[in-house]
Amino acid sequence: MQAFTLHQGLVAPMDRANVDTDAILPKQFLKSIARTGFGPNLFDEWRYLDVGEPGQDPTLRRPNPAFVLNYTRYAGASILLARANFGCGSSREHAPWALEQFGLRVLIAPSFADIFFNNCFKNGLLPIVLAEEVVARLFDAVAALPGYRLTVDLPHQVIIEPDGNKIAFDVQPYRKHCLVNGHDDIDLTLGHADKIKAFEEERLASKPWLGLCRR
Repeated sequence: MQAFTLHQGLVAPMDRANVDTDAILPKQFLKSIARTGFGPNLFDEWRYLDVGEPGQDPTLRRPNPAFVLNYTRYAGASILLARANFGCGSSREHAPWALEQFGLRVLIAPSFADIFFNNCFKNGLLPIVLAEEVVARLFDAVAALPGYRLTVDLPHQVIIEPDGNKIAFDVQPYRKHCLVNGHDDIDLTLGHADKIKAFEEERLASKPWLGLCRR
């Protein structure tokens, strides 16, 4: 997993509440067992005018000119600003995969669905919860200033606005540790490989018949 420390990026505003995971990545794209290639289908039903199916060439499809992530102004955005209850609906992990593979690294909203919120941290995304009035002010700032960018400093837990104003945010220490060091659950487990090996060797020495299970 890519480590997250300091990130500066263009902000794209998604002025919708209750964006569910089926909107983030529609169900037909869950057929794939790979963990790659979902970026082109992020927000597929909103992003394109034609019906999307797995395996299509995205360059041959018809983009929806009214969808915010298709605006030239927000091309290359890596921070998504959203309204309350982002990521509600089913618990599909494909949703954060698609967001990350599209190029997003930070999500800012007044609230997130719990399972989606947890899945973001496990896949290198930083979801930040801010008060509704702060999020509303950021929406106004993005609308007023083309090219509006924010700097997100995870170690110090602050968002830095273009004028230097700092917005503090909370993050659970364990999640922060994992993101800053680029560790997912597997990486954390492998960090104890020596202890796991020693335990297995000790257990096999005291209970040798367990070795029969490996044959």
